[in-house]
Amino acid sequence: MFIKKIMCAVLIIATFVLAGCGGQPTAQKSDGAFHIVTSFYPIYIDVINITDGVDGVTVTNMTKPQTGCLHDYQLTTEDMKTLEQADAFVVNGAGMESFLDKVIKMQDGLTVIDASRDISLLTEDGEENPHVWLSITKNIEQVQNIRDQLKAADPKHADAYEKNAAAYLAKLEALKTEMHDELDGVPHKDIVTFHEAFPYFADEFHLHILGVIEREPGADPTPAELEETIDQVRALPVKVLFAEPQYSPGAAETIARETGASIYELDPVVTGEATPAAKDAYLDMMRKNMETLKKALQ
Repeated sequence: MFIKKIMCAVLIIATFVLAGCGGQPTAQKSDGAFHIVTSFYPIYIDVINITDGVDGVTVTNMTKPQTGCLHDYQLTTEDMKTLEQADAFVVNGAGMESFLDKVIKMQDGLTVIDASRDISLLTEDGEENPHVWLSITKNIEQVQNIRDQLKAADPKHADAYEKNAAAYLAKLEALKTEMHDELDGVPHKDIVTFHEAFPYFADEFHLHILGVIEREPGADPTPAELEETIDQVRALPVKVLFAEPQYSPGAAETIARETGASIYELDPVVTGEATPAAKDAYLDMMRKNMETLKKALQ
């Protein structure tokens, strides 16, 4: 009896010690569910399609609905609490999540799923561009990456992930065909975009990004950069600028006044409510971008 009491005490102490380590999730939480956290909106869309209707799997988007691309994003205390409850953290990768090393260090047992693993990346001035999802071809690769890594992390639901991913991949392939049919023949290919979000999109649809309005989103262009963009727009046979709904169009409006250009919006699909209703958000927004380009580049 005495020995049993000692053993119980040891087990209780060990439990408190393990709990005190904090931030090191086990393969599955005590509620029996598999908890997935995504880094931001476009990854959330992919994951909810792959996990749609799978019992025992939850998906939470870490960042707020209005958070755009994760340039210089700083983790909050709330973010870390969210990650402490995760079994898997699905990220875009390719350098988008500058905080990822910190997460890996603080959440030592967390499974990180890299959507851009082994995907060839575009570079400029020696820096890799992380906006991979804006190429439908590469977003298809991202979905395949997420599917395969989720199956390895959560084999219990592997068949369901495979089935759901196949259904979503079929939709993406249909979207790719539709957009190529509509955009490959537009007569004008030179565009000026808001920031460096669209090189993969342009590469997919054979467009030429002549310049960008802001080198860093949220940072006004210098007078020299502004003048350079004005000269580029003046040289266009069809004078159009593409702003993004997530940022102020102030600089674009200045360029438009100087050149007579029209302003349109291209959406990089980085903001929106993280709810099940977002399943078709990527498809819908890319089709909207397609219609915008068809109108602007005739």
